[in-house]
Amino acid sequence: MKVLIADYDYGEVDIERRILEGAGIEVVEAQCRTEEDVVGAGRGVSALLTQYAPITARVFAELPELRMVGRYGVGYDVVDIEAARERGVWVANVPDYGTEEVAAHALSMALGLLRHLPLYDRAVRDGRWHPASTGPLYRLKNLTLGVVGIGRIGGTFARRAGPWFGRTLGCDPYLEEEAWPEGVKQAGLQEVFSESLLVSLHAPLTEETRGFIDRSLLERMPEGGYLVNTARGGLVAMDDLLWALEEGPLAGAALDVFPQEPPPAGHPLLNAPNVILTPHAAYYSLEAEEEARTKAAQNVVSWVKEGRPLYPVVEGRQD
Repeated sequence: MKVLIADYDYGEVDIERRILEGAGIEVVEAQCRTEEDVVGAGRGVSALLTQYAPITARVFAELPELRMVGRYGVGYDVVDIEAARERGVWVANVPDYGTEEVAAHALSMALGLLRHLPLYDRAVRDGRWHPASTGPLYRLKNLTLGVVGIGRIGGTFARRAGPWFGRTLGCDPYLEEEAWPEGVKQAGLQEVFSESLLVSLHAPLTEETRGFIDRSLLERMPEGGYLVNTARGGLVAMDDLLWALEEGPLAGAALDVFPQEPPPAGHPLLNAPNVILTPHAAYYSLEAEEEARTKAAQNVVSWVKEGRPLYPVVEGRQD
């Protein structure tokens, strides 16, 4: 049994090697960036782990021995789920490793925007010393918070942030009634954007949600509104976000994710004074990284020994 670690930015994969090799599984390392890289490195492997490397229909077609794909992390949009399902390949993720970290990061971004922290920092450095130097600030208890996606992370964010705000609106058409956090009012997507001064995104990236945060929603936001995205860059139509920041109602945004990561040099948002940017780091803590790597490797071991990973996303064939 051989597993490919297709890519990683951890510096080393000693945790994974200890778990996988301890179970008698041979480990092959690579730093794949394209589907061609994955195909080239994946000859003869039965399973692979990917962080960002794309696992496409071509990968599945050209690696017929591949029976299981594991993703480091919660989202699995780098994997062609339909192609995996058609070929009976198991797909697994790690859905619960960084919940607190991402929720805390999103809340930090939200409060930083609403309290003008980056603007104050620049003002002081530029020699301006006045509480009103960055524009109007509002009491949080007079504001409405919007949350799009009320899963593990979005629900945690709403529970942590909600007590600071006057009310919290949530949009999640797939959440069961009994799973709604206390104090979060169910609302439609348009209502969330129309009523909330700040909206935080926690939805998965699917064909349905790709680019769904567009001008038609952003132009509904109250004047001086804010957008926070710690989920997936592809959720937001970036040209529409730029419009909303430059000409529309948004006073600022905070982004941990981009459609292309890192964003290309010269991207307009890199020089926007009213935007907070972080390098897809919301998930990160020493403990969360160790948990993600451990559980990703354990997914493979469980599949080898028990016939199914610990956290299946796609049910594969029982060979």
